[in-house]
Amino acid sequence: MTADPQHPVVQGELAELRRRLDVAYARVEGGLALLRHRTEESVKELDELNSRMASLEHTRWPLPSLAALTALGALVVTVWQALTGH
Repeated sequence: MTADPQHPVVQGELAELRRRLDVAYARVEGGLALLRHRTEESVKELDELNSRMASLEHTRWPLPSLAALTALGALVVTVWQALTGH
């Protein structure tokens, strides 16, 4: 059996490829973990915003009621001015 002079070179290249593959895999895993974390944070923020919006919708005055109140106020002022003569 003859010794292949390129055999150590091939082993070195394979080792380098494995190392690069491990580094790339670690990078991808790290990126995925970061994306997962950001997604979870975004979901939390979205849930908080939805609950805040729902509470604001329940406490707001509807526009027709506001218009009626404004008209009533204007009527009261008009009647008061007519009665006092101003």
